[in-house]
Formats: sequence, C-alpha cells, structure tokens
Amino acid sequence: MADREQVRQALAGVAMPDGRGSLAESGALSEIVIHQGKAYFSITVPAAQVAGAEPLRKAAEAAARAVPGITSALVTLTAEAPPKPAAAAPAKPAQPGPGGQAKVQVAGIRHIIAVASGKGGVGKSTTACNLALGFAAQGLRVGVLDADIYGPSMPKLFAIHGRPTLKEGRTLNPMQGYGIKVMSIGFLVDEEAAMIWRGPMVISAIQQMLREVDWGDLDILVVDMPPGTGDAQLTMAQNVPLAGAVIVSTPQDLALIDARRGVAMFRKVEVPILGIIENMSYFIAPDTGKRYDIFGNGGARAEAERQGVPFLGEIPLTMSIREKSDAGTPVVVSEPDSPHAVAYRGIAAKVWDILEGGATQRPAPRIVFDA
Repeated sequence: MADREQVRQALAGVAMPDGRGSLAESGALSEIVIHQGKAYFSITVPAAQVAGAEPLRKAAEAAARAVPGITSALVTLTAEAPPKPAAAAPAKPAQPGPGGQAKVQVAGIRHIIAVASGKGGVGKSTTACNLALGFAAQGLRVGVLDADIYGPSMPKLFAIHGRPTLKEGRTLNPMQGYGIKVMSIGFLVDEEAAMIWRGPMVISAIQQMLREVDWGDLDILVVDMPPGTGDAQLTMAQNVPLAGAVIVSTPQDLALIDARRGVAMFRKVEVPILGIIENMSYFIAPDTGKRYDIFGNGGARAEAERQGVPFLGEIPLTMSIREKSDAGTPVVVSEPDSPHAVAYRGIAAKVWDILEGGATQRPAPRIVFDA
C-alpha cells in the first residue's frame, strides 16, 4: 500500500513553473492524505497565477497516480490572495469576494443558498433536505450539495446508494433522489470511514464537488454547510457565489448564541441572511395532544427580530420527521399533506420569494394542533 512519503518523492520530480525547484520542496504543497488508494492534496499558488497553474496541477496528478498502489488522485489549486498594501487601497477586482477573492459563478445554477447553523445537533441537514424537496414541490429544478465532509447525511436522507459515474475528464455526474440532483462525499467513501482531513483538504473537496459536477441547469442549489463557523465554513462563504444563507436553530439560548455567530460570519463576508428557522420548536404528545416546549419556544423568532432578518417558520419536534429521515423517506415526499410537510413547503416558498425579490414580510407558516 502506498504511503504519503512515496507520493511526496514522486512529486519531487514535478518542477515548479517559476523555477523554485520541485513541487515537494516549494512549500506550496499541502498535507498529503491517502484513503483507499486515493491521494488527496492541494497546491497553493498566488491568485494572479491560478489560470496558468493548471499544467502544474495535471503534472502533480499524473505523478501521484504513477505511484504503485495509488488508483487515483484529487489535486486542487488553492489561491493565495496577495497582501493589501498599507499605503494605498488595492484596485477593486471584477466581482470580488471579501479579502480580494473572486467568487466564480457556477454555470447553469441560478441561485446557490447555504443552510447553516452555528453548532451541530439542531437538525440542519434534515431541514436542508426537506427544504430542497419543498423547492422541488414548486416545480423548481433543484440540487443539493452536502458540504458536511465530516458528517455527510444526504445519502441516508435521500436513500441514495452507489457511487457517481464519471462523465468526462474530472467531471462527475450527480446522484439523483426524488427528482433532486445530489452530491456528497458520502458517495465517494465508505459509510463508516473516518474523514481525518485538515481544513485545506476539506475546502478542496467541497470546491471539487461544487465545480467538477455536471449539475446542468438548476433554479437553486441548496448547500448543507458544515456546522460551526470555522475555517472551512468561512472559506466556503468567501469563495462560493452564495445568494444567501438560511440559519437553523433550536429555541434555547445555547443554540441561539451559536446561531448569532453564524449570522455574524455570513454578514462579515457579505452574504445576505435569508432568514432563521426555529427547528424542534415544540412537541405535541401523540397520546394526549398536549404541547411541550422542550427547548423553550419563540427564541429564534425573537432573535430574527433582534437581528432584523426574516423569521421563516417553526418546525416541531416529532417522531415522524425522525422516523422518515432515518428511513430515507423525508416527510415532504412521504407525508406531503402533513402539517410538517406544509411547514417545510411554506418556508421554501418564502425563501424563493426573497431570492426572486418578492415580498419578505409575509407571515411565517405556523402549525396548529388541536388537542
């Protein structure tokens, strides 16, 4: 079995285009990760040289593949933005992102939105899945990118099995579930494999799944973001042309503190906040019909008002949502007439109205259960 040192030795034979010696000695090479015969690494180059660095990337990929035991290689280019001069403001590039990084559009995709949370365990992935199905219920062409590398959930939520096929070159065909195009690292690695990757590798994998997948023409691509507000999330927000972000939180103060961090991160990188969803808002006992505010109630609505962003709606804590998610039959498709599915579709409709410049102050969908 090949190891990292063998790959590094092979990369010592790849010359840097500017005469800085070999790639292995240049300082531009990231940590090399090998998983099931596949080599993953990135090459950092100055932002101005990205366009001309493709031959270097291809040479590195070929050198890695030539190592006995390596079946394929995923090599990506990471742009290094030049420092801003202290004496004068830098010239403004066309369509820049924060920090001078250009946000390159993805051909064929009309809107890309992030579904995010400041922390894990709030039901972000389940919300992203049902929200995407809510968009599809409106007749929209929808895709889902599972950007949660360490904990991919979309293969299970959509009950998709197998691996993506290669269209041509490095371009993959997305998987399909309930009429939605889906891509996830979960399709490319074993379900129980531990993704022990550092930040640059995570970012590279996300960029490849976004830009080297044949998404075709989509009205909206829903990105299930990793939980938290770390380097991977920040870089994703800086480099992907997001039309906006949806923040998912539970009602209690502990979750809302992290939701605030999520709002702050997106605002810092100038991504519009489309609104906040209160998940696990309350629980209705199936035997008595009595309502229990297990995590409190109304906290996300109050936070949305405080932040000056739309409150998109409440999703209750129910066994049905959990059971259907575990079974890969999300409630929006398996129980389309249920109040939970109606709530998801209502939130999707409101988000679409905001994206298309329609009314943003329509009352949020509410679910009422009679005892």
